[in-house]
Order: sequence, then structure tokens, then C-alpha cells
Amino acid sequence: MIEAEQDSEDSQLMTLKDIREDIDRIDARILALLTERMERALLTRRLKEKVEDPGREAAVLGRVRRASRGVLGAEFSEDLYRRVLGEARALQARDPKTVGFHGEHGAYSEMAAWHWNAGTVGIPCREFSEIFDGVEGGLFDFGVVPVENSLGGLVGPVNEMLTETDLHVVGAVDMPVSHCLLALHGSDHREIRSVYSHPQALAQCRRFLARNHLDPVSFYDTAGAAKMIAQERAKGAAAVASRLAAGIYDLEVIKEDVQDAASNRTRFLVLAREAGEGPGNKCSAVFSTEDKAGALFRTLEIFARADINLTRIESVPKGPGDYAIFVDFEGAEREDRVKSAIEEAAAATREFRLLGCYEERKV
Repeated sequence: MIEAEQDSEDSQLMTLKDIREDIDRIDARILALLTERMERALLTRRLKEKVEDPGREAAVLGRVRRASRGVLGAEFSEDLYRRVLGEARALQARDPKTVGFHGEHGAYSEMAAWHWNAGTVGIPCREFSEIFDGVEGGLFDFGVVPVENSLGGLVGPVNEMLTETDLHVVGAVDMPVSHCLLALHGSDHREIRSVYSHPQALAQCRRFLARNHLDPVSFYDTAGAAKMIAQERAKGAAAVASRLAAGIYDLEVIKEDVQDAASNRTRFLVLAREAGEGPGNKCSAVFSTEDKAGALFRTLEIFARADINLTRIESVPKGPGDYAIFVDFEGAEREDRVKSAIEEAAAATREFRLLGCYEERKV
């Protein structure tokens, strides 16, 4: 009986493998938190007059010293944080342009931001409203938001916010979305039971998941799901996310292109407080029409007569019987035919607003 109890206790002891897995999980969290801290430090530059702030740094170092205990010596902690604060000062001095995007690092929105301008620093946002508010308040230089997907259609919340905002569209990116099944390195794919991702991504992989008897679990973001799998070292679980997310969170790509349709594309708009300066090759506008038969047709006919190609026509409900109409069309605002069509359409509609003239990039 005593030997049996001893065997039971031994089986509960942590192995070297268990401890190292814990260390891997902690390291992932440390790196994620350091990244988040640097991003916050960069944002503070928008709210203070100078980079140098000796009083603030002294307070941080004092707090670090007081909080250090046990195996974590105060001298080590202070040296570490001096390096962190020095890196934060250097980042603030460079003051790169910031772009708010929805989700975590590795999200498709961040990839769109890089395709538009690789020199920007992406700042993750949990809600679309954070992006709009951040750009409007000057915290972000730009914001990147998805407006439509070739499979899922209109991204409703974003388009609704576009009807109310004073922000300008200064760019667009139309890019393919390729989903990957990601899991911890060394995972046996036969043991995977649950797959986490954004509901739209799960819907785009519905047949793949059903065919492989995998249970879809909704998460707020594709890359956020990958981050959770990496940090929690989740067993028997996987995420549907991008290959970029696999690299960021050190996950293994179990299978690529798990979406049910090959032609899966998402279009993103880039927002800013000021209108774009370049000539652009595309324009976006939003307007309302009278609730009368043929009112919308007569407005669209204005662009047809000017030989302007409309590439998007979408309606978003504003209230009972009232809709906001979005149109995208080819051309530049400076072109005489485009300028005349805009003026005529504005006179024929209610609340006509040119959201912006910009360059669209198709990846």
C-alpha cells in the first residue's frame, strides 16, 4: 500500500519536459508583453512634448526595484529595465507612423497594412471602434479595416461606421486570404479535436473542418487564436490563421489552404484624418437617395454617362426605409469627367460625401 502511494506521488512530479514547456509558454508571454509595452511607449509620444522624461523613468525603476524579490534580484531587474527604457526612447525618437488594425499581430489586417506601407508600425485593436477612435483622436496615423470578402460579403460593422465618420480613405488593398491549420510543434494531428478562429474564418473552412471531424470554436481573431494556442500550450487544439501568425507564435503549419474556396479575397481600406495627396486610381463615396422609384438608378446613370466604371455598389441600412449607398469607381478626382460626375451626383442625392480618392493595390 505504501509503495502504491509512493508510485502515485512520483507520477505527479513534473518532468523536465513539463518544466521546459512551462518556460516556453512564459517566454512567449514575455515577448508578447515586451512588444505591447513598446507599442504603448510609441503611442505616448503622441501625448507628450519631449522624448526624455527623467521623472517618469525614475518612478518606473523605483517600482521595479521594490517589486523584485526571491530569485529576481533588484540589480538585475533595474539593469533589464534600463535597457527596456532605452529602447523605448530610441523608438519614440524615430517616431514611425502607426496604423491601427483589428486583431493580434499576424492578423490579415496587419498583412494588408504591410502591403500598403511596410514602414508603418501596426498597433493591435480588439474592436473596430478602437481603430476609428484612434485615428480620429490622433493616436494612430492610419487605420486599416476590412470592408468586404469575396465569400462572406460585406463587413457590416465597418461599413456602418464609415457612414458616420469624418475620416478619409487614403488607400486600399485587395489581397488573397489563405488559411492554415496551426498547432504546437510536435503535435499529432490525429489528436486534434478543436479548432479556434474568427467565426468568418471558420465559416470559410466549414467543409474542411466537417470532413476531418474537427469542432469549430469561435474566437475574436484568427491571429488571436494562434496566440492563445501558443501561450496556453493547448493540447488537442489548433487554430485557423495565417502563415505569418505561425511564424510569430512559433506554431507548426499542419496544413495550408484549408479554406473551402480557392478564390478567397478580402478588401481593406486605409483611413486617415487628412485626405490623400496623390492622384489615386480609385474613389469611394457614400450617399442617400430619396425613397422614390428610380432614384438610385438615376444616380448611378450619372456615372454611366461619364463612362466611369463602378466597381462596388453596396447598401447599409441607416433606419426604417433609409439606406446609405456605397460606391467605388475607377478614376481620379482631378479628372474632369470624374469631377463633373461627382458634382452632379452630389446635387441629385442626399448627404453625398466623397470618402477619398486613392491608390488601390491588388496583391
